[in-house]
Amino acid sequence: TAPSRRSAALGAYYAHPGNRFWQTLFETGITPRLYEPHEYPQLIHLGIGFTDMAKRASGMDHEIDPEFYEVTRFEEEMRRCRPRAVAFTSKKAASVWMGVPTARIQYGHQPRHSDFPEVFVLSSPSGAGRRSWNIAPWQELARFLGRAKV
Repeated sequence: TAPSRRSAALGAYYAHPGNRFWQTLFETGITPRLYEPHEYPQLIHLGIGFTDMAKRASGMDHEIDPEFYEVTRFEEEMRRCRPRAVAFTSKKAASVWMGVPTARIQYGHQPRHSDFPEVFVLSSPSGAGRRSWNIAPWQELARFLGRAKV
């Protein structure tokens, strides 16, 4: 959705020590080694890029004012960059983009949208989302990308 306050302050994605993002990328095989948050620009060499649905905000999903969501900018960016897949690490960001309530969104590979990359909704790696944590959608993404550890 948007960077956490810590990530925004440090200028690095998923920078809170309790966040599972970097460990999960490595554990599932999406990255060949464990990266640190400040190394996020290097992931472009692996074909992995980063963006946010709300570029002008930071904090937890429930703290982001709806006026900060930039769906049109996000879609234009994805169509310009043409990634193989888009992975939301937040049901909230996915729900804003899909225009449906978060309760209707299932984790994993989503139904195809014409003229748009494949879409995955992953369980949040944030420490605040520990109760709903599930590595399976991340593993599904790794298999799709042909990077799953066997």
